[in-house]
Amino acid sequence: MRLQEIVASIQDYIPGVDAEPLRKAYAFVRHHHQGQTRASGEPYVTHVTEVAYLATKLRLDLDSVLTALLHDTVEDTDATINNIREEFGEPVAKLVDGVTKLSKVNFQSRAEQQAENFRKMLLAMASDIRVLLIKLCDRTHNMRTLEFLSESRRIRIAQETLDIYAPLAHRLGINWMKSELEDLSFRHLKPDVYAMIKDRVAQKKKERDKYIASVVKLIERELTDNGITGDVSGRSKHFYSIYRKMETQGLDFDEIYDLIAFRVIVPTTMDCYSALGVVHAAWKPIPGRFKDYIAMPKPNSYQSLHTTVIGPQGTRVEIQIRTPEMHDVAERGIASHWVYKEKGEGAEASNAQLQLAWLKDLVESEKNLTDPHEFLAMVKGDLFPEEVFVFSPRGDVIALKYGATPVDFAFHIHSEVGRNCAGARVNGQQVPLSYKLSNGDTVEIQTNKQQKPSKDWLEFAVTSKAQQRIRAYLRSEEREKSIAVGREVLSKDLRKVGENLNKLIKSGKLQEVGESLGLRDEEALFAEIGYGKLTSKQIIRKVCPQVSAIDEKLAREQTTMERIFSSAARVFRDRSGIKVNGLDDVVFRFAKCCEPLPGDELVGYITRGRGIAIHKRGCPQTLSFDPQRLISVDWDSDAKTQRMIRLRVLSTDRVGMLADMSQSISATGANMVTVHASATPDGKAMNTFEISVESTDQLSSIIRALEKLDGVIRVERASDHRGGRY
Repeated sequence: MRLQEIVASIQDYIPGVDAEPLRKAYAFVRHHHQGQTRASGEPYVTHVTEVAYLATKLRLDLDSVLTALLHDTVEDTDATINNIREEFGEPVAKLVDGVTKLSKVNFQSRAEQQAENFRKMLLAMASDIRVLLIKLCDRTHNMRTLEFLSESRRIRIAQETLDIYAPLAHRLGINWMKSELEDLSFRHLKPDVYAMIKDRVAQKKKERDKYIASVVKLIERELTDNGITGDVSGRSKHFYSIYRKMETQGLDFDEIYDLIAFRVIVPTTMDCYSALGVVHAAWKPIPGRFKDYIAMPKPNSYQSLHTTVIGPQGTRVEIQIRTPEMHDVAERGIASHWVYKEKGEGAEASNAQLQLAWLKDLVESEKNLTDPHEFLAMVKGDLFPEEVFVFSPRGDVIALKYGATPVDFAFHIHSEVGRNCAGARVNGQQVPLSYKLSNGDTVEIQTNKQQKPSKDWLEFAVTSKAQQRIRAYLRSEEREKSIAVGREVLSKDLRKVGENLNKLIKSGKLQEVGESLGLRDEEALFAEIGYGKLTSKQIIRKVCPQVSAIDEKLAREQTTMERIFSSAARVFRDRSGIKVNGLDDVVFRFAKCCEPLPGDELVGYITRGRGIAIHKRGCPQTLSFDPQRLISVDWDSDAKTQRMIRLRVLSTDRVGMLADMSQSISATGANMVTVHASATPDGKAMNTFEISVESTDQLSSIIRALEKLDGVIRVERASDHRGGRY
C-alpha cells in the first residue's frame, strides 16, 4: 500500500486535507522500522501502511490515520512517546500511547498480560474511542496475514480475536469488520470445518448467484409497482454465521436453508415500512423472525428492519430494509458519527454522542477487578453480541444480554436493587428469579432488605455486572466467616495457655504481630487463621514468647493446613502429577466442574476439611471464591498423567457413523473407556465418549479428527457444570 493511495483515500472524504503530516509520518516509520520484516518476509512498513489505509476506509480523521502509521514505533523500535509528541503533537502522542501494548512489562502469565493490555486499551478508548478503532484496523490486518505464524500463535491470536475483537467491532457497529474477523478466526481455529463449509458453499455458487439475481429483480419490480425507489442487493452469509447456526441449532449443512440475505435501501424511514409491507404481501413471512431495529435501535445505534420470508422456490431468505443513513451506520458504526469541520481541517466528534453505556460499565467494573481471569471473563461476557430488549415499569427500554433474568435486570437498575431482589413480576405475572426474559417484557422488581444474594443466582445470572456483584457479596460473606472461625480458634488456643484474646487486642500486641506479618489489622490476621494460611500456634509464639509449654499443649491440635498438608497424600500425588505450592504431600481432588487436563493453567482452592480442590484457571466456579483461599498449583512435569474426560458429539444418524468416530479417536493414541449413543427426537445421534487423555494437545487432536468426519455437526467437552459445594 503506497503512501499516495492513503492520501487519495483520506482526501476523498476530507477534501483539501494537508498531506504533509502523512508524508512526514511515512518517512518517520520507514526510518525507524528500517530493516524490520514481518513473519511473511515483507518489510514491516507494509503492515503500518495497510493499517493506515484501513483507517481511511472507516473515514477516520487525520490524527487517527497518522496514529495508524505510527502505532508500532514505540513498541517495536527505539522511538519514544516524547519523540512522537515532538514530531506530531500531543493528540497523536496520546492516541499512539493508547494503542501501544504493554510488551515491555513482565507479567506472571499470558492471561495477566492479555488482561493488562486490554485494561490499558479500555481506559484509553473510554476517553477517546479512536484508540479502539485504530486497534481494530491493526488486528484486522494482522488476521489477514496470520498464516505466516506458528500454529500455537495462530490459535492463540485467533481465539483472542473471536472472544474480544470481533465482538468489539460488533459493539461499535462495524459489521463488515466483525464478519471478516469472525471468518478469519474461524479459518484458523477450526480449519477442517471452515474448509468443508467453504467447499459446500462454492459447489452451489453459480446456482446461488442466479437465484440472487432473479430475487433482486423480483423485489425491485415489486417496489417499483408500489411507487418505491430502492437499491436491492443480495449476498451469501459469511462462513462463521453458517457454522454458528449449525452448532447452536444442531443442524447439518444441508439442513440450513436461509444462507442468502438481501438488503433493500430506500430513501426514508417511512419507505422502510412501506417496503416491508410490499415484501410481506409478496412472500409469506416466517412468524417470530421479524425485528424492528428502527423503532428500537441496538445500543450501537444500528437501525434496520429484519424479516425472514419464504421466497421463490420455497427458499427461506432474510431481508434487511434501511435508509442510506442507516446503512452508513451499519457499515461504519460509531465512526459514521464523526462530523468534519469546514474545509476538511480535521474531525470533531461529540464525546456525549460517542459515549456508550456498555463502555461505561466496563470502565466501572475494571476498577473493582484485580484478578486477570475474572476481568477477561467479565469482558467476554459483556461483549456478547445477542441482546434482549425489555421495559421498566416507567417504559424505559433496557438492553440486556440474551438469556437475562430478573436478577440481571435488578442489578442493571442498581446494585442495591440487585442485592435486595426478593421477587419479580413480568407483564404483571409473578415469575421465578431464574425466568428468562423475552423481547418486549415489562419487568418489575420486588425488594426486601432482608434478602441477600445467593450462590444459586450465579447459575442463571448472565450479565457480567450481575455476576460480578453477586461474587463480590459472596466473597465478602466468605471473608466474614473466615474471620469468625479464625477469631474463635485463636481465642480457644490462647485460653489453653492462660491468655485472653480481648486483652491482647486492647494492648495492641495482636496489631503488632499482624503488621510484622504484613497484615493491616486484627481482622486480616483472624482471616488468615480461618483460611488455614496461619496457625494459632504461630501467633501465640509471637504474642506469648514466655509460654514454654505451648508446643506440648497444642501438639494434639491439628489446624486446617496441617490436616491438608498430610503425608498420606503422597501416593495420590504421584499418580495424578500435581504440585501444590511446591509441596508433595497434599490432600487434593480435581473439581468436576472443569475437569483440568495437563496443559491447563491451574489454581487450588482451600476447602474446609476436604483438602484442596484443583480447578482450571478462569473456571466460572472459582470467580466466586475468596481470593485469599486460592493457592498456586502446577502440573508435575516429571509425572505421566492420564485424565478421564467426556466428549459429546452430535452427528447425523447414518450407518457406520459411530465406527468412524471410534476409529478417529483411536488413531490419536487415546484410549476409549466407554461409549454411549442415543437417537435425538429430530433424527440425529448424540454420542458420548469417555476417553483417557494425556494433555490438552491430545484432546485438541481428538476434536479436530472428529470434526473432519462427514456428518459430525458439533463436538464439545462435557463437564459437570453444577460445580462443587465447599
